Amino acid sequence: MSTSTKERICTAMAELMRTQGYGATTVKQVSELAKAPMGSLYHHFPQGKQQIAAEALRAAGAAYIQLLPLLMDPHDDLREAVSAAFADAAEQMEQAGWINMCPVVTVAGEIADSEPALRTVAAEILDSWIVQGTEYFVHRGLAAGQARRFTLTFLSALEGAFILSRTLRSTEPLRAAGAAVAFQLVNSTV
Repeated sequence: MSTSTKERICTAMAELMRTQGYGATTVKQVSELAKAPMGSLYHHFPQGKQQIAAEALRAAGAAYIQLLPLLMDPHDDLREAVSAAFADAAEQMEQAGWINMCPVVTVAGEIADSEPALRTVAAEILDSWIVQGTEYFVHRGLAAGQARRFTLTFLSALEGAFILSRTLRSTEPLRAAGAAVAFQLVNSTV
């Protein structure tokens, strides 16, 4: 199944933002990575780089939240599932050469004050992750309020650990965060 030029452009933009951020990404790089003529970028995204980034972030955000059940459903015990998800993230990050695992939070931290339109897009994505994560953890047995708090803790710990792991070039922060988040469930009714 072949992908459309527009999809290739979004995928290229997401990958470049994941590895180098929004500011360092140029439309020329996107064009080259997508194997799309520069005219195609402006045909599909007449507002330029920011429009490409917004659509790429939305697509990546929708895909990344799907990792939650993919990584956790194989484990019946939620504590085990949490630890396994963080351990898998640690392994993936190390194998990828310590690049950021998620373009959404990478860009959110970079542009929070300088690109209000993209900050809004990132906030929409994070809000959707919180809603979908809450629904997932309710499905896994947590009460609604507890599931929302747990989702916020899970996302905060994961994204913060990505930064520490990348900076320190170590899986230890991700593994420690996973253990801490799993420990939070010890006294919960799961």
